[in-house]
Amino acid sequence: MIRARGPLKRKSKLILDGRSLGLDDLAPLVAGETFELSVSRAAKQRVRAARQLVEDHVSAGHVVYGLTTGFGKLKSVAIAAEDLETLQRNIVLSHACGIGPAMPLHEVRISQVLRLNGLVRGHSGVSVALIDKLLALFNAGFVPEVPQKGSVGASGDLAPLSHVAASYLGYGHAWVGGKRRTARAALKAVGIKPLVLGAKEGLALINGTEIMKAVGCATWLRAVNLSKAADAIAALSLEALFGSAAPFDARLAELKGSAGHRTTASNFKRLLKSSQVLKSHADCDRVQDPYSLRCIPQVHGAFKTALTHVGQVLAAEVNAVTDNPVIFPDTGEVISAGQFHGQPVSMVMDYLALSLCTLANISERRVEQLVNPDLSGLPPFLTSQPGLCSGFMIMQVSAAALASENKTLAHPASVDSIPTSANQEDHVSMGTIAARKAREILDNVEHGLAIEWLCAAQGRDFHPELRAGKGSTAAHDCLRQKVPTLKGDRYMRDDIEAARDLIASGDLLSAVEKQAGRLST
Repeated sequence: MIRARGPLKRKSKLILDGRSLGLDDLAPLVAGETFELSVSRAAKQRVRAARQLVEDHVSAGHVVYGLTTGFGKLKSVAIAAEDLETLQRNIVLSHACGIGPAMPLHEVRISQVLRLNGLVRGHSGVSVALIDKLLALFNAGFVPEVPQKGSVGASGDLAPLSHVAASYLGYGHAWVGGKRRTARAALKAVGIKPLVLGAKEGLALINGTEIMKAVGCATWLRAVNLSKAADAIAALSLEALFGSAAPFDARLAELKGSAGHRTTASNFKRLLKSSQVLKSHADCDRVQDPYSLRCIPQVHGAFKTALTHVGQVLAAEVNAVTDNPVIFPDTGEVISAGQFHGQPVSMVMDYLALSLCTLANISERRVEQLVNPDLSGLPPFLTSQPGLCSGFMIMQVSAAALASENKTLAHPASVDSIPTSANQEDHVSMGTIAARKAREILDNVEHGLAIEWLCAAQGRDFHPELRAGKGSTAAHDCLRQKVPTLKGDRYMRDDIEAARDLIASGDLLSAVEKQAGRLST
């Protein structure tokens, strides 16, 4: 979905309790909107109980990892009580080693929500005062600037989360009201003093998987929209190519036994309803369509199945405690574990990445079917002046380039590992890298489908005498509100970007569902 570049639009309220946050709750942030954030009373009570245990250990002078010691390889170095605030400040600043371009602001906003949601489960040992400050910062529209690279996805997303925390302390940069400022100036703009961290609080802010989850959740939400948009675009291609609706027969879906296949077939039944195009060639002599049309239920269906599984894993992760050590106030225990390891997220983001590739692959083949006169029965490269005009010739080349680039990006990150922190952290997940790769592939697929949409709409324009299905017609008309029919060659990049924006914003899906009814994922 398209992110707003100016001040955030405020929408509704969201109450965090550490247990019931849903993926759909994050959708407004992906769209560049926001909400008023608060924390339930019960969650704050749990936070108080865990904090009391931390303070009891500090008061008693106990040596407890993460509370009164150094970190990682320095876990055995005890820290004096009077130095604990300095220790927490030091861990944030020393770990702020991010590299590269900044994360999209909507992903940072999601990470702020996810970190708060994990903290209010009541197992991190932070103070209620810190929770209140984090709420105030989010609600004031304070968005840290966070470099995208530097996390290996275990011991949490240490480097990027440190940049989030550092901005709260007045270091680095942040955004307020659509303007980039120094973090200290941004804090002043929202009337909030730089944070002073107590025992355990610096570690609690940076020791989690919220960056990979934020990128993953944003990518997944965009992919849900794309899954339905891909069906609508493919339906328009099917009608432009005078393909058959027979492969979408519900009986075939039952024989296949795949939920994704069944969903895709159901969507196409809605999209193709009332089509004169399909009726016009019901008795034609073409026995079978090419696979890029005939096997849409299998390929789009497999993507939907993958999307469901990825969503299930992420739904659990957004309510997970990923801190270390973990505080259990009911028993008085402080347990060091590996909650911060991002393998569950890493693996499903690789899965999402490769499944997205399949959408681009089959879409590019439909583009070839549309532009190739030996296959389409349409004018060469969809232009009425072939030779003088090249029409959509190079659009197919661009779609092919995107599909092939995706194949290199789909190399799994989750199978990689490299030891860090003097071999204390000897197996890592690369989860943030997996999530970023999935996001980049999704960007490519959105553009690839935009190209198919442009070609399919152009193909339909050659047969205005036949009305397409309700959903296909809505998809065609939605595009034509922004992109006119190609009469002669023109500068094409703007057409691609306009179509992509209509897909990514959800405008295409809204237009189609208004006419054809709600599509399923």
